[in-house]
Amino acid sequence: MSHIKGGLVILKEMVNSLPPSEKKIAHYILNNPEESIHLTAMALGEKSQTSSAAVIRLCKSLGFGGFQELKIRVTGDLQDQVVKGYRDIQPKEAYKDIIGKVTSNTIHTLKETVDIMNVEDLKKAVTTLTNAKSILFVGFGASHIAAKDAEQKFQRINKQAQASSDVHMAATSIANKGPEDVVVGISFSGKTSEVVKLLELAKHKGVQTISITKYGKTPVTNFSDIKLFTSAAREATFRSGATSSRIAQLHMIDILFMCLASEEYDETVRHLDETREAISFFRGDSSKK
Repeated sequence: MSHIKGGLVILKEMVNSLPPSEKKIAHYILNNPEESIHLTAMALGEKSQTSSAAVIRLCKSLGFGGFQELKIRVTGDLQDQVVKGYRDIQPKEAYKDIIGKVTSNTIHTLKETVDIMNVEDLKKAVTTLTNAKSILFVGFGASHIAAKDAEQKFQRINKQAQASSDVHMAATSIANKGPEDVVVGISFSGKTSEVVKLLELAKHKGVQTISITKYGKTPVTNFSDIKLFTSAAREATFRSGATSSRIAQLHMIDILFMCLASEEYDETVRHLDETREAISFFRGDSSKK
């Protein structure tokens, strides 16, 4: 199970929202990961000046099945190649260095997103989207870019998909949906009030809900049946971290699309061919008379 990773990533992203005793344990593990994976819950509690019960509560707060899963995930992180953390640009910096930093930040975010991904939740999301009568993607600001990308992808394979950044139009659409429909809320912070209210409305109408947010319990995930997470890139002066997070959202949409396409391979290929042919028709390069 050494391929399971993401323990250190999840600890970094959750540490500031944890209760005091659990925060002490999280800091201890982050500062001493190699030692921590060899400790029992009782020993870790003593080392962090807390208790074994606090260690178990921490694992629950992180969404893990127990202390063993936390240790396995941290072990997977330690076995992985060490990469540089998020780096912000500097005044009058050489373009070559900026290119390297932006690329490094993006790769780092994508890697962390994959490390924390729950494949079972991904499968549930794919099944839900596959069987959906209609799909509404809602996102605001930069998250709307991911919503529009999802709309374009899913429409090309004959899914009744729509993206909306207008809260009133989205609410009107949700008002006419039911249990066979799906609303996907996209919010980097997980706190975007419009997304929260729209998912709350969807739950009230009995509509299935999926969320794509940074890791952790947030107002958006409170109204989500299925929770998908992207890495929460560290915010930097020029928001290079947030730029990476937007790419992580697009990456998650790509993963959902490709998994769904794999499940319905022949039908997907047929729809893609038909849409490609339709576009070619308007370009004037169709071979059909």
